[in-house]
Amino acid sequence: MAKKQKKNTGGTPATVALTAAGTAYTLHSYDHDPAAPSYGEEAAEAMGVSPARVFKTLVADVDGELTVAVVPVAGQLDLKALASAVGGKRAAMADPAAAERTTGYVRGGISPLGQRKQLRTVLDSSAEEHLTICVSAGRRGLEVELAPQDLAALTRAVLAPIGRG
Repeated sequence: MAKKQKKNTGGTPATVALTAAGTAYTLHSYDHDPAAPSYGEEAAEAMGVSPARVFKTLVADVDGELTVAVVPVAGQLDLKALASAVGGKRAAMADPAAAERTTGYVRGGISPLGQRKQLRTVLDSSAEEHLTICVSAGRRGLEVELAPQDLAALTRAVLAPIGRG
């Protein structure tokens, strides 16, 4: 993967964070269709990447605390497993407006990187099966490909089996 140049003018907060950390990544851009039923599956198809390697960023409320879950687009988030992964009792999907306000990103473009307020993060353990994975780079139609270990380190993520097929 090519390393982004040191100066990142006009980048998203996610790419700025990656560049500042000196993390190797590849940026993938594609024409986003607002009518697409699944942003993640649209990204996988547009990039020609297996949906198992494209991960969506979801924001959930675990016992009153917003928590980021990063799971493959081909599956779903297991809310009970997410709560368990962070020592919580109950999880539900967060209010979209609260997720946008807290992360600084719009729905469909929320990245686990460069959030306005860094939320605790759980990365599905299936990410470790791949050399690289793709996650939102902070806007619809823009994905960043990086090593799952780098994503986990930058977000201080817990790895746990939180996705289900």
